[in-house]
Amino acid sequence: MKNGLKRLLTLLMITALLADAGAQNAAQPLKRKSVLSIMHRVADWQLNTWKTRGFRYQKSDWTNGACYTGLYSVGTLKGGKKYLNFLAQIGNDLNWNTGRRRFFADDYCVGQTYAQLSMKYKDPKMIAPFIKLADSIVAQPHDEPLDWKNSIQLREWAWCDALFMGPPSLAYLSTAAHNPQYLATASKLWWKTTDFLYDSSTHLFFRDASYFKKKEKNGEKVFWSRGNGWVVAGLVRVLENMPADYPDRPRFERLYKDMMTKIISLQQPDGSWHASLLDPASYPIKEMSGTGFFCYALIWGLNHNLLGGEYWPAAQKAWKVMTESVNADGMLGYVQPVGAAPQQVDASSTDVYGVGAFLLAGTELIHYLERKK
Repeated sequence: MKNGLKRLLTLLMITALLADAGAQNAAQPLKRKSVLSIMHRVADWQLNTWKTRGFRYQKSDWTNGACYTGLYSVGTLKGGKKYLNFLAQIGNDLNWNTGRRRFFADDYCVGQTYAQLSMKYKDPKMIAPFIKLADSIVAQPHDEPLDWKNSIQLREWAWCDALFMGPPSLAYLSTAAHNPQYLATASKLWWKTTDFLYDSSTHLFFRDASYFKKKEKNGEKVFWSRGNGWVVAGLVRVLENMPADYPDRPRFERLYKDMMTKIISLQQPDGSWHASLLDPASYPIKEMSGTGFFCYALIWGLNHNLLGGEYWPAAQKAWKVMTESVNADGMLGYVQPVGAAPQQVDASSTDVYGVGAFLLAGTELIHYLERKK
């Protein structure tokens, strides 16, 4: 009875939020041209920043790897060839290698972009080194517990961020190399992590085991916005590479729907999500990396018929607050710095993975608008 009442209240809350979002956005229909224009502004700002200031992180780092996913996506749209050329140059600079720590998911996040470029250019050399690494990942027993100790993250997907770094990289490689072993391993290890970190009562992920007993100022559990953004963004990227009749697909889709229902119920009045999902008052400023990944996953679900049209107003509202967070030069602000838990942000806070999330969301939005023409 309690669960039924909780579900009913959640649905009523979502209905109210969606109705409010619809009212606010009805007068300003989105146009493909304006969406693409601001995407190019954001992407060009990032490329120019790298050109003039250099790379803050190693080119193979997960931070940049997350950004590359967005640059690849905008590169597939009109006027995007320069972004693909840039990514191909990055790959050549790195000799198509991933990071040095072989089983650390962060260090092969870049592999998903290599796989996409390999398919785009029909060039197997772009994935040859990653195939060798992936074969060794498949061969590992993956039998360690995921408790947050003994540097477990160097060997297992023991933190929720890893679900964006590791599974999509193996899934895209599975598609590019026509090798189902990589997708099978991605699926197996996805559920190992999910069984450990997913809180079924809230439909949200703990960042890692060290957060199981931590509480926010208001007494709620600590559920990090970007951490859960990593999860749902990684989830849809795995689904992107999963055949319709794949045995595990219904389970992935069910997780997606459960999480997105919860996440949309936590959207703030301005369309954003704050750094802490269950204690937004303690982090009262909008946060754009989590918001960007949620927006991406939300519109992806609309484009793939996993969510109904009633969720479209929430997507519009999210995109609006994202575009309002871009300054005149094209810099995306309000992006939480590198971390593992909720932190404060302001208009000057930016980082590359926020750009990646923005571009992923924008690309899905372009596809949605094209479908609705």
